[in-house]
Amino acid sequence: MRSNRRRLLLLLISVLLLAAIAVFFREIRQPETPIGRFEHRALDKAARSPPISVRPDTAAPPPLAPMPGSLRLIEIPKLELAGQFLRMWRMSGSNICSALREAGIEMSEWKAASMRNRSYECYFQRIYERDEIRPLSSTFVKVRGNETGDILEIRAKIIGPKIDAEGRLDPAVLRIFEIIVKQACWRDFQDTLASIQNLRDVESERFGAYLSFTREAGSENNFNFALGLKATSDPQMRTRTYFSTDRWLAAANPPMVPRTSDQPIALNDGASSSHDPRSSWDCG
Repeated sequence: MRSNRRRLLLLLISVLLLAAIAVFFREIRQPETPIGRFEHRALDKAARSPPISVRPDTAAPPPLAPMPGSLRLIEIPKLELAGQFLRMWRMSGSNICSALREAGIEMSEWKAASMRNRSYECYFQRIYERDEIRPLSSTFVKVRGNETGDILEIRAKIIGPKIDAEGRLDPAVLRIFEIIVKQACWRDFQDTLASIQNLRDVESERFGAYLSFTREAGSENNFNFALGLKATSDPQMRTRTYFSTDRWLAAANPPMVPRTSDQPIALNDGASSSHDPRSSWDCG
């Protein structure tokens, strides 16, 4: 009995072992795993499903319009902007004389100094008191330039000016210098007006221009004033060359009066303020 049980147990173990080996070999030879079969089924389902419609608001934007071929890479410099970089008179001689007249100062008309002289000028002179030889109290102003209207220099001379109890210049005379400095549009010279009002000497040369108000040598009661251009520094000369009309093609540039290389920037004739572009400029 015992030997039969032993043989039966060995036979059962052998059958179970063979069954396990058969299952093992079958799993090895299986071409796909369940996960692989699931992925293939998902892809097949997606291929059979209808395509998804694209909403109109998610459509691709239209292509950009082509840039016009007439655009320039470098804009031609505008003459009215030159005053921000280059020290220059932004008013013609005729216009500054008119501005003084409008303020009540009886300036003469802008005209040639003489028949044979090509320089132009306007001036104002008033003598308040004089002896048999010379004025004791007077005011003299002259704006000097050329036939194209360019200002060369503004000069003034006051003799025995009226002053108040604190020694300050008469407001009517100070008004002349205020208008000149304002019309020049050179704001860095505004602080000189305080010295002029108090009859103190002041000499200032700043970036291509000069202003002076000084007591006359040998006289305590005579004062000389001068305002003009002195554009000789390298930055001034480079900026002047940049804004020169000779640098740009005539076809692409607004029409301007031709000029030679040693003249200031080309502008219209200052004798006619209605055609002078400087008459519309401001200090903005």
